[in-house]
Amino acid sequence: MKRDKFLFSLLSILPLTLLAKVKSNLFTRTDKGFKVNSGEPRYGDHLKMKGVTMNTLDIKIAGSDTENGIAVFEQTGLTPNGGPPLHIHPFQDEWFYVLEGDYFFQVGEEKFQMKAGDTVFLPKNVPHAFIQLSEKGKMLVSYLPAGKMETFFKVTSQWTSPPNKEEIARVFAEHDMKVVGPPLEMIK
Repeated sequence: MKRDKFLFSLLSILPLTLLAKVKSNLFTRTDKGFKVNSGEPRYGDHLKMKGVTMNTLDIKIAGSDTENGIAVFEQTGLTPNGGPPLHIHPFQDEWFYVLEGDYFFQVGEEKFQMKAGDTVFLPKNVPHAFIQLSEKGKMLVSYLPAGKMETFFKVTSQWTSPPNKEEIARVFAEHDMKVVGPPLEMIK
């Protein structure tokens, strides 16, 4: 009888042990500080967007550095009068810090003119979009938690031709975002 209880106890903790191993493989965390040089991405790949914008994104802090807690990108804006469609992130807060250039953001019903030094916070589940007003721009953008954003930018940087609205909506949805409206238009 004791042997049966022992085997039952052993078998009951086995799934927990396996789950812990799977979780540790899914979300890692660096245990050392690191530096990412100016103009360089964390892992050597400049993600060149195609489709929604023609911007370049460099991963500065990866989700794998923080157990998926945060991801930080430097976005070089190369799309004057362009930006993403109005969308929501159901699971992530997002913030932008403008390093150079001029932008216009919509966050829910609020609208903000943005210039170098300005920060905007976009809470999860709130529709938002932006449009680049200047010829060139640069922003830091962060997602909390990191979610699937690194994968999203990697997928969209592999597009070889401009996607249609359905493809954009599908790829957004596959990466935990929902398109809820068109891109913003240039302010007159």
